[in-house]
Amino acid sequence: MSISPRQAIHADHPLPVGARYLGPHSTHIPFDVTVVLRRRGPAPAPAAWPQAPRWSRAEFGLHCGADPADIERVRGYAQVHGLVETGCEPQRRVLHLRGSLDAMQRAFGVQLGRYRLPGVRRYVVCCDRAPSLPHNIAPAVLAVLGLDRRPVAKPHFRKARATPNQTYTPPQVGQLYRFPANTDGSGQGVALIELGGGFRKTDLATYFAALGIAKPPAVTAVSVAGGKNRPGGQADAEVMLDIEMVGALAPGAAIAVYFAPNTDQGFYEAISQAAHDAKRKPSIISISWGGPEDTWSASALTAMQSALADAAALGVTVTAAAGDSGASDGESDGQPHVDFPSSSPYALACGGTTLSASASAITSEVVWNETAANEGATGGGVSTDYVLPSWQQDSKVPKAPNGFAGRGVPDVAGDADPLTGYRVRVDGQDTVIGGTSAVAPLWAALLARCNQSLGRAVGNPHTAFYQIGEAAFHDVTRGNNGAYAAGKGWDACTGLGSPDGQTLLAALAAQGKSTATHRRQA
Repeated sequence: MSISPRQAIHADHPLPVGARYLGPHSTHIPFDVTVVLRRRGPAPAPAAWPQAPRWSRAEFGLHCGADPADIERVRGYAQVHGLVETGCEPQRRVLHLRGSLDAMQRAFGVQLGRYRLPGVRRYVVCCDRAPSLPHNIAPAVLAVLGLDRRPVAKPHFRKARATPNQTYTPPQVGQLYRFPANTDGSGQGVALIELGGGFRKTDLATYFAALGIAKPPAVTAVSVAGGKNRPGGQADAEVMLDIEMVGALAPGAAIAVYFAPNTDQGFYEAISQAAHDAKRKPSIISISWGGPEDTWSASALTAMQSALADAAALGVTVTAAAGDSGASDGESDGQPHVDFPSSSPYALACGGTTLSASASAITSEVVWNETAANEGATGGGVSTDYVLPSWQQDSKVPKAPNGFAGRGVPDVAGDADPLTGYRVRVDGQDTVIGGTSAVAPLWAALLARCNQSLGRAVGNPHTAFYQIGEAAFHDVTRGNNGAYAAGKGWDACTGLGSPDGQTLLAALAAQGKSTATHRRQA
């Protein structure tokens, strides 16, 4: 019997610089992997405001799900190699397989080893190469996730090392940014993606009561790929910050917290499941975790991007933190880097500012850069993976250092400096936290309130925001994040700027009315 030549799913599969091989991995515990399949049709267009989604969640799989023939080919191959199917969701284009270590290695052409990675205390299991499949099957598969178990992201929050200059509750910042009056996010669902940590409802009840919120928001924990609400670790600060930001600024919204392992499989599954969740129906996904673009494998990036594309097509807005380590994004090669998933053109990338105020008025807002004091700085720069989108053509986005004309990061901004941070409660203690981790849920809450007022979801907001321009934003023109400086209009530190929520809502409403008028006239 002839053996079909194998084809790598994606050739690019970098191990982190400094990774040290410790030996082969050995275990009797079976592996669970997620096979992400290609679409049965062309990639769906984003539901860009004021356009409504073309398909509902129930209809989506019929047009953009997996091809049944692809499913059968992969299913048959898995059976021959002793892998057991544990689930299939054609609308999300995923096939879940389980098998022994040896069976997985034979099926996907990899060797799994134990590696010591820089900054990671325990050894992790990684692949020595990209997974591969026979030539007649490989084109149907975007990624095989779950073999490589290294952490792919970190939370983008910062606790102040020095005494903060000025602190705020989330509602105080909402007032400074003129969040729309007579709105609280009612009728909206906000999904929070968490790759660790947890929350305690007693802390939430105490916190919201102290803010005078009579009816605290509904918060639900959703387990993804074995992830759970496990309070008691450092990541609790991220989880609690996200919940308390959204809950305080949009207390009428239903908050679902999707807990997943910090792996490419867990991150992908959390976003994909949230986007397709027909029970909770979130209209916004907030992501405060990420990692430098060039540290992701090509297959993981492809899978993640496909999940984000699904969200955009379904009319779900995704907000993502741009990072807290300046233009380097924490890398040590002396070059600028952007953070993913904020660099995805399907994500509203959220940068950071230093906000000063007196009474209910902003007195100063500059780029967050406290690098000299080791208090962090906003991420921002130019993608080397995603081309310059049409909606940024007039934004004068500089080219990446390698000359690539890429997507500029961030799109928008908000207070992120821990020295002008947010008063929150974590594990029974009141504390102050900053970071672009606070900005993603800030924007999620603002959009939940806009959705409520508009009567439907904004969806993918990029085209609308860039058309509206400076009128609905506080243009931040002072400061830098290391490689890039702020200036008039869009810049690679704070994007279009921080929000003027009331003006932004009015502009979105005007766009909606204009489109409706054109339709009637047509």
